[in-house]
Amino acid sequence: MNDTAATLAALTDRLAALEAETAVRRTMARYMALCDVPSGALHGETLAGLFATDAIWEGIGPQYAHQFGRLTGHADILAMLMRYLPPSPHFSMNVHFLTSETIEVHGATARGRWIMLQASDYVDAQAELISARLEVDFAPAANGRDWLITYFRTERLFDAPWEVNTRKPGP
Repeated sequence: MNDTAATLAALTDRLAALEAETAVRRTMARYMALCDVPSGALHGETLAGLFATDAIWEGIGPQYAHQFGRLTGHADILAMLMRYLPPSPHFSMNVHFLTSETIEVHGATARGRWIMLQASDYVDAQAELISARLEVDFAPAANGRDWLITYFRTERLFDAPWEVNTRKPGP
């Protein structure tokens, strides 16, 4: 391979990695928006469309291993998520923020790591802030543009009560 061909191949690989990072980031942003209450769904968007059919969703660590366990496949993952989302009366408001992002792409796989802050106001409980460490594996979707979640791991780091300023004052 001559120098020009080698340079072109290296640039093509770098561009593919950057496009994969962008797709992974877009998948996680859509996942978080779809888990928000009220939802940040775009027309036709579903949580199912973000997961590989044989995906794994797992709570790890002392709190989440017990609370969530390990789920495999669309049906089990979506059933668990829908227990927390409308029309289920769980959250009156729920917003997710991601930070401390690291995304590593290795050909047809990628792994992302984030720290998540979740601000939740519950229908029948005190509002709280939750922080969790997320480690998520991805693979390209059949359309060649999107990337799907293949293995989602979440570990609770801390929680704290908070006061939601949208509540109406009492009598």
